[in-house]
Amino acid sequence: MPDPNGFLHHRRELPPRRPVPIRLMDWKEVYEPGDEGRMRDQAARCMDCGIPFCHQACPLGNKIPEWNDLVRTGRWREAARQLHATNNFPEFTGKLCPAPCEASCVLGIGSETVEYGADVGAVTIKQIEADIAERAFVDDEVTPRPPAELSGRTVAVVGSGPAGLAAAQQLARAGHAVTVYERDDAIGGLLRYGIPDFKLEKHHIDRRVDQLWAEGVTFVTDCRIGVDITMERLRQRHDAVLLATGALEGRATDTPGHRLRGIHLAMDHLVDSNRVVAGKAPFATIDAAGKHVVIIGGGDTAADCLGVAHRQGAASVTQLDSYPRPSVERDPSRDPWPVWPTLLRDYPAHEEGGTRVFASATAEFLGDDAGHVRHMRISEVTVDKSTGRRVVTPVEGTARDIPADLVLLAIGFVGTEEQPLLAQSDLQRDRGVITCGPDWQTDAPGVFVAGDAHRGASLIVWAIAEGRSAAAAIHRYLGGDTPLPSPVTYDAVALGG
Repeated sequence: MPDPNGFLHHRRELPPRRPVPIRLMDWKEVYEPGDEGRMRDQAARCMDCGIPFCHQACPLGNKIPEWNDLVRTGRWREAARQLHATNNFPEFTGKLCPAPCEASCVLGIGSETVEYGADVGAVTIKQIEADIAERAFVDDEVTPRPPAELSGRTVAVVGSGPAGLAAAQQLARAGHAVTVYERDDAIGGLLRYGIPDFKLEKHHIDRRVDQLWAEGVTFVTDCRIGVDITMERLRQRHDAVLLATGALEGRATDTPGHRLRGIHLAMDHLVDSNRVVAGKAPFATIDAAGKHVVIIGGGDTAADCLGVAHRQGAASVTQLDSYPRPSVERDPSRDPWPVWPTLLRDYPAHEEGGTRVFASATAEFLGDDAGHVRHMRISEVTVDKSTGRRVVTPVEGTARDIPADLVLLAIGFVGTEEQPLLAQSDLQRDRGVITCGPDWQTDAPGVFVAGDAHRGASLIVWAIAEGRSAAAAIHRYLGGDTPLPSPVTYDAVALGG
């Protein structure tokens, strides 16, 4: 039984963050390690609701009340087993997922601010999940689970992000010989070079890769499918292929002056910085040091760029968002509980410095005689989406110039990149993504798709969930009769084993 009064005895509390002056001197993770006593108190706040809406909000179907109660009673190993039953990589989601489960927590009903209140509010599900996963490694609970016997069938997974790795692990454990092909020089996809270390230190990826190696997964890096190996050759080598290539085609801008030097896609900046931190490059080619940086966009990617710019020593950082400043409280008429609310979200990077400018947009990029951006002309704007299309209208008389030596475009992604492997498979992108049927199979027989390549840029929790579901479909396609965990449905068709 849960503690029905736990939320009355313990306030919502997150672990402390490292002091700003200290963390800006390195690239280590922002949050201090979790404290066992604090986590048990936080888990005790879970009421194990009769209808746990946190389940509804979690694409993986994580059994959140169950492992909360196990943590409350100090049964960490059982909690780890329960957590891994639905999530291959809970340390990734515990650090990177925006936690839609917390927005749907019943305790959040009475305190619907961005931090869900000071004394009451949602259970700290995300942090408890991360702590369970970390303790599982410390307690040697995360061990390889190679299959008892091999199926004799082979699968190629193209892309080593969370969707590809989750699918690879599921299929390898079912006895199939899995090879993961990655175009970068290291495994991890967006986790490796797209996420800064202050959010996810890369040893978390390395130890999972070691686990997958021990379970029989083979990894091939520096390999571009469609270039180094044709899709025809790949299909000859393997009985099935899963495309988990992500959706990394960034959205650009056609604002006057956009061709000036010093204007970059945000992901180019993040990848460049991550390679330097990883020791793969001697210096950053897109460096914020000493520059006036302007980040266009208000989401996760923009916040990542903000943190990187601080650590690179930017002279100033301005974050530009065309939408009005969101409220710090949920608007029940627009976002009634338990749906994901539109709120002002402060990331750790925001307490490190910088200026946020809302309801403003770029009218023109202004450069020097050498063709390098030096200023931006911005103006206040109104945004109208009543017609279904986003219409941005400048407010007359509000134009002003701000310094800008480095501009980072964090305005989203348009879908998966156009790649030779698509043409070689006779696959077309539809609204930027690769489509599939209810069995996750594309129009090319034996070729499946999952993750952002199928959904468009989305949450890590969706990537892992789709990877697991696609793995279950591939397993059946290969004649497997052993059910695989698969909590996700597609087009209302249950794809679980």
